[in-house]
Amino acid sequence: MAASRTRAIRLAHSPDADDAFMFWALATGKIDTGDRRYVQELADIESLNRRALEGELEVTAVSLHAYAYLADRYALLAHGASMGDRYGPRIVGRDAPPPPADPRDALARPGTVVAVPGELTTAFLALKLYQPAVRHVTVPFDEIEDYVVAGRATAGVLIHEGQLRYADRGLRLWADLGEWWHRETGLPLPLGGNVVRRDLGPALMREIARDVKASIAYGLAHRDQALAHAKAFSRGMDDARTDQFVGMYVNGYTLDYGRDGRRAVEELLSRAQRAGLIPAPVAVTFVAAGH
Repeated sequence: MAASRTRAIRLAHSPDADDAFMFWALATGKIDTGDRRYVQELADIESLNRRALEGELEVTAVSLHAYAYLADRYALLAHGASMGDRYGPRIVGRDAPPPPADPRDALARPGTVVAVPGELTTAFLALKLYQPAVRHVTVPFDEIEDYVVAGRATAGVLIHEGQLRYADRGLRLWADLGEWWHRETGLPLPLGGNVVRRDLGPALMREIARDVKASIAYGLAHRDQALAHAKAFSRGMDDARTDQFVGMYVNGYTLDYGRDGRRAVEELLSRAQRAGLIPAPVAVTFVAAGH
């Protein structure tokens, strides 16, 4: 009998503790993936968004904002979401927002500039929904704190571990966009997800979904080991903060979006389209693990 042919699949994600936790089992061969061999690539989320626009990768993490431009070529995996449940990207400044008290008014003032981690990030989309009149400058996500501390921007939108450590730099919280979104909608804020290229075909897409879900489930079931792996990607956070950060973005929604998670994606993209922030309605397709 001929041996089965191994299929190499490029899987790209951010070099962050939550993604490292999520894909630890795949990276270390903890789960059986049959004839599928995953080659992991790491890059910041805005770079992955741009690469996805070219259809370069079979499977990749992307921002939900970017998905509005990718839906014709990629489907969303039902597993692997980064969802902020009453928390999310944080707008911070060197000082408290000047009067009036509503940060949205301060963000619209002439001369106010906000550093953002990329125009295709969901953090940027949420900021524009929060205050459409905001002026921004794009800065690599891991340089935003320094940029604001140096006075080069009035405020900055922090993603990843910056959400937990901004106060260490003397920065002040202006607004939590995930908290604001929940007040507006009653839903979690869908920030990122994993997408699979449609040209792989339905059967392989479902098998990939199964592998991703199994990797997440294995990490959650072996949390201490997965956290030990994730710590190498925590950019200087101590064990307690790494644990906290992973818990924020690898949870039940990550295992499967569920009803509320799916509603949240539809709501985000619908509001973005009505606000003119994305060009057209988005037909969202979820690919769930095959049985």
